[in-house]
Amino acid sequence: MATTAEEDLKEATRLKRSWKKSNIVTSVLLASLVIFLFHILVSPFYFSLNGSLAKEVMSSKLHAELNASNITFLPLKDIRFAKTAMDGNTWFMSSVNDTYDPNYAEYLFFPSENYEGKLLCINTSTGVDGTKNSYALAWPEALPDSAILLKGLSFVSYTYYDFYNLWHGVSALAPFVGWSMRKGCLKPKRWILFAKGSLQTATGAWLRQLMVANFGQVPIRRFGKRNGVQVPYCFEQALVMRHDVGKMSRERRWDVFQEIRCKARSFCGIKPGKKMKDLSGSGAPLIRFTLLMRRGSRSFKDPQAVSEIFRKECEKFDGCVMKVAQSEDLSFCQQVKVLTHTDILASPHGAQMTNMIFMDRNSTVMEFFPKGWRELAGAGQYAFHWLAEQSGMNHPDAWWEKLDKKHCPHPENDHECWNFYKNGQLGHNETFFVEWARTVLNQVRLRKQQLDNVHNISSCSC
Repeated sequence: MATTAEEDLKEATRLKRSWKKSNIVTSVLLASLVIFLFHILVSPFYFSLNGSLAKEVMSSKLHAELNASNITFLPLKDIRFAKTAMDGNTWFMSSVNDTYDPNYAEYLFFPSENYEGKLLCINTSTGVDGTKNSYALAWPEALPDSAILLKGLSFVSYTYYDFYNLWHGVSALAPFVGWSMRKGCLKPKRWILFAKGSLQTATGAWLRQLMVANFGQVPIRRFGKRNGVQVPYCFEQALVMRHDVGKMSRERRWDVFQEIRCKARSFCGIKPGKKMKDLSGSGAPLIRFTLLMRRGSRSFKDPQAVSEIFRKECEKFDGCVMKVAQSEDLSFCQQVKVLTHTDILASPHGAQMTNMIFMDRNSTVMEFFPKGWRELAGAGQYAFHWLAEQSGMNHPDAWWEKLDKKHCPHPENDHECWNFYKNGQLGHNETFFVEWARTVLNQVRLRKQQLDNVHNISSCSC
């Protein structure tokens, strides 16, 4: 028994020593592993690993902390592209490439595979120069310190101009309508608006009504401070548009403006119904001619005389009815109603012409320019030719009051001369107006007869 006890003691001693050796080996291995992991984390090699391998190497919490600390915010407005902001590379979020689906406008959507599943984060304040505002992309689990996450879908719109000009406003709205139409009529939780990189917290009344008509009472977001300090805001989902209709195909543009038109009419409770024939019994199609006037700059010097010229020509055509409207006196819905019941819009160049989008497709536009515009205005004078093409209208010609000789203070300086003529009033040319009105009325009558007087309004897509 003593021998057995002695052998048991020896065996126990051997096992204890073996256990101690095993513990020492295990401790050395664990220490080596810790040192190995530490070297990986502090080594530049770590940052070349892909996302999945990095997450396997270290805990998700440490991974998030390291990524959050390495987020770089870049200027929203990149002044390197200031001279080419309207073509080629945009200066708004310049480091991020657009997604382009054939026939649709270019866009950015976060998160998506194109941007590695990252969220868009913006650090900005109202009215601050865009070069002082900034943006970054961040993993959802590694947002910047103090960041506020805004849930749901945000529409982020950038325009090179502003959201008070009707033409630029509707051009900025259109791509969002197009995107929503093909995404099951998705609506945003908020609007984020930027003009030249600076945050905008309001729009013109006309555009705001059009936004509500298409997407409902969606707020325009302001960015507040936390304890007096500006903090970044990140978006659970963000759709960014920065090229207006951009590369959208002509047919797609027509569909988008048809939707904008339809939603505006529905919002205003306007039901166009079928077009009526001439009540005189002649059987001629009804032609509705609207002379949309404006006051102040680029208004007619003698609006009564101009009205009489077109009224007399209208009376010579069976089925022609004429209406004279003052754009400044009309509410948004009144403008929608007047243009809904218009086949021919005649108006001086100006913001009120944006209302052409509420006419039926294939309607006609007649535009008038004061002296100096054709010679000095540049490409911008064709803005409503472009809008007519985008919305499916006919804008075959315009009238430019002839400038025989420059009477500006410094005729050798085109820029100063342009400022002199830019907001001038219009005269009129009765001979030209009579012939022009007769030609347009004949064209519209023929087109309406060929279309068999069918009204082209269908139900809204959304």
